[in-house]
Amino acid sequence: MGYVTLRTWRQRSAATAARAATLKARLAAALDLGPQDALSVTEVACADPACAGLETVVLVLRAGEPSRAIRLACALDAVDDEAIWAACEGERLQRRR
Repeated sequence: MGYVTLRTWRQRSAATAARAATLKARLAAALDLGPQDALSVTEVACADPACAGLETVVLVLRAGEPSRAIRLACALDAVDDEAIWAACEGERLQRRR
């Protein structure tokens, strides 16, 4: 890995934060979250050899319910509508139990 300046690092961090904020807004609407609920979106390195290298982890924190983790097997910038729909469907099924 080459030398990264503080300015470059901040630009990358800002871009990642913007993508995470956009994804949070889309997920909050799709999951029908209320103002008392929260989401955390994080891109992490995947330790599974079958994984593509990065995955996106979404923590769903609903008021009065246990928190749930949703794992998307793709990088933050690769999350598409299909992945969001599948994640939300899985969350809906979990809540019915």
